[in-house]
Amino acid sequence: MFLTLMLLRNSIPGKQWIGKHRRPRAVTWQMTRNTVKHLERERENEYWISRPYMTPEQEYCHAVERRAQNWIKIKEAKFCNFPKHKRITDHLSHLNITKTWSS
Repeated sequence: MFLTLMLLRNSIPGKQWIGKHRRPRAVTWQMTRNTVKHLERERENEYWISRPYMTPEQEYCHAVERRAQNWIKIKEAKFCNFPKHKRITDHLSHLNITKTWSS
């Protein structure tokens, strides 16, 4: 009985590639190569990120004028479609029935 249980325990329950108790995939040389390539690319990215393009003194307030011009453009674009002002007399002109055509 114990021998049978021990021999049958090697099988994977259910689908062999999905689930909690799945069969582990064999690591191939392509997988190793791709992982190494990815890690080298990441190392190079970290190298370039670690060296800033501008010093903190240059970076401080370097885009103030450009941001102010962009804000002015945004405001102008917002107000160009704004309807013209209407007076209260325009809104209530349909109530003015005492005027005659001739006068």
